[in-house]
Amino acid sequence: MKIWRLVPLAGLMMCSAWVGAQTAALSGLDLKGFDAKVRAQDDLFRAVNGAWLKSTDIPADKSAFGTFEQLADKSDAQVRALIEGLQAKPQKEGSTEAKIAAFYASFLDTAAIDAAGLAPIQQRLGGIAAIQTPAELARWLGAAQGMSNTPIALTVMADVKEPNINRAVAMQGGLGMPDRDYYLKADAKLAQVRKAYLGYLTTLARLAGEAQPERIAGQVLALEQRIAKLHWDNVRNRDPVKTYNPMTPAQLAKRAPGLDWPVFLQAAQLGGIDRLSVTQPSAIAGLAQLFKTVPLETWRQYLKLRALDESAQVLPQAFRDAYFAFHGAALTGAKQPLPRWQQGINEVNTALGEAIGQVYVAEHFPPAYKARMQELVGHLMQAYRESIDGLSWMTPATKAAAREKLSKYMVKIGYPDAWRDFSKLDVRPGDAFGNGLRSAAFEYQRIALRAGQPVDRAEWGMTPQTVNAYYNPALNEIVFPAAILQPPFFDMAADDAVNYGAIGAVIGHEISHGFDDEGSQFDGDGKLRNWWSEADRKGFDAIGAQLVAQFNKYEPLPGKKVKGKLTLGENIADLSGLQVAFKAYQRSLGGKPAPVLDGFSGEQRFFFGWAQAWRYKARDERTLQLLTTDPHSPPDFRTNGAAINHDGFHQAFGSKPGDAMFKPAEQRIRIW
Repeated sequence: MKIWRLVPLAGLMMCSAWVGAQTAALSGLDLKGFDAKVRAQDDLFRAVNGAWLKSTDIPADKSAFGTFEQLADKSDAQVRALIEGLQAKPQKEGSTEAKIAAFYASFLDTAAIDAAGLAPIQQRLGGIAAIQTPAELARWLGAAQGMSNTPIALTVMADVKEPNINRAVAMQGGLGMPDRDYYLKADAKLAQVRKAYLGYLTTLARLAGEAQPERIAGQVLALEQRIAKLHWDNVRNRDPVKTYNPMTPAQLAKRAPGLDWPVFLQAAQLGGIDRLSVTQPSAIAGLAQLFKTVPLETWRQYLKLRALDESAQVLPQAFRDAYFAFHGAALTGAKQPLPRWQQGINEVNTALGEAIGQVYVAEHFPPAYKARMQELVGHLMQAYRESIDGLSWMTPATKAAAREKLSKYMVKIGYPDAWRDFSKLDVRPGDAFGNGLRSAAFEYQRIALRAGQPVDRAEWGMTPQTVNAYYNPALNEIVFPAAILQPPFFDMAADDAVNYGAIGAVIGHEISHGFDDEGSQFDGDGKLRNWWSEADRKGFDAIGAQLVAQFNKYEPLPGKKVKGKLTLGENIADLSGLQVAFKAYQRSLGGKPAPVLDGFSGEQRFFFGWAQAWRYKARDERTLQLLTTDPHSPPDFRTNGAAINHDGFHQAFGSKPGDAMFKPAEQRIRIW
């Protein structure tokens, strides 16, 4: 069940013929994946991953495949084994273990789901059909927070000007396709997706028994297009100054008339708040007007199709097939759905993720891993301090402020110290639809209750079994869940060069987010505050503009280029993270030369480890989706785009004019 919740690192040459003959590595490198015909000086990504790219097919149930997907599959399989272990023995009624087992089993019981038909969702659809006044519409939209993707969405998070206090936030939402461009951009490929979406909406209306499904689908799509026109684009949404607009509820009601705000906020369990922040004020004002001007009948149709779409995975087979035909095949190019068990793992991770994580880390995250990671992070933090000290473009006062911010970083590794309480979550055997809805409501209530309360700095935004990492500017923290701390990112048996090139660069990446174009606007306490001199900020922005120009030239699909401004923050983090990780690796050698392993110097293995970590291939549909919506550049361009600016890369491989990845030293982009 899809639930709407607000909440993604001298001069020795490679002997290619020898590399191609290897079947095992001493260093932690997968030498079989290397391409003997590609030189690192021409294409680092394909030199390391070319043979893998040629020999690997994207699984039919995936739109892309690579390091992250492989590790996610591994994590899912481990979680599946844990849950099946719970199911294999009696659990105490009402216990968290029993809830995990029942939630998973209910989602997997498609025979019962098919037999139930539309009965489980009838009460929800009936509530939509009963909306007869603007106040009732406002009440339904407020009560649906956390359970549905509504045009105006609410959440609660740290106030960026008072980061120790949680405040409510209102933001744009309500689209069934990934981004406003899918509705508005004159593009042949996006037009194909729009056509498929219209067909999907028509199918939902027909399966729900509507007499005129084409007419209803057309009206809903037209409404979503009006919503999309009001939305801010992804680049504008990255500006923390423009997206912080605090006001009282009364001020919001005055600035955005058309929605009954008191009713809406009360139904959303936020009736007592004294203020909130509006992320996109012009969009919210326009959306509020739509509630006033669009007929209630159209809103009822829209909400009905949204509810059916969001619940399709726990409705009969025809709904599940239609859901995949659009969300899977049309949007991402996948050839078949994920196996039901893996969909179930995704759902139970969403509903009870920390409860599962507690069992997961006990079995799959030895204490030695955490200790080694703490050591690596310490080296990376020291290297970053040295990088700040060595900046030629930054004045002493701003350097001091940057060092102060770095000194206040909170580092979280593996898993939280305290676990969430799921004792009040109502999970019922055999009720897949209800379990999904109640778990979403349970989570939203937990979030809503934080409004006006102190921020819990111990809380995690990801589960331990998530293959990812993040930086949170409001808490000034870097977080590394347990599941990413495994090969090829982190290998206790591998040599330091590969580990520093992989997980070291990931650590450096997340540290660097505190100093990218967005994170650098927050101070060490997580407060949105300008701690830069005017000249330093102009210098930083000028360097960033060079990186924007570099990535704007990359063309992953014919006629489709990377959005340099959208991906700037991640590109800064990749570039800075790789530079700092290399410095940390050199520091770890203690002045001694690194051993030669698998025929490569330590410096070469470092960059091979970086490239290996980003192993990836994707279907065109998925690439188009990510180019439209994702702040990350495609992995091959991330790999080469950071390395081409790195002095260490050019020294390690002896690059020279004429090599495809050669870049003169004076043109290399250096930030941190």
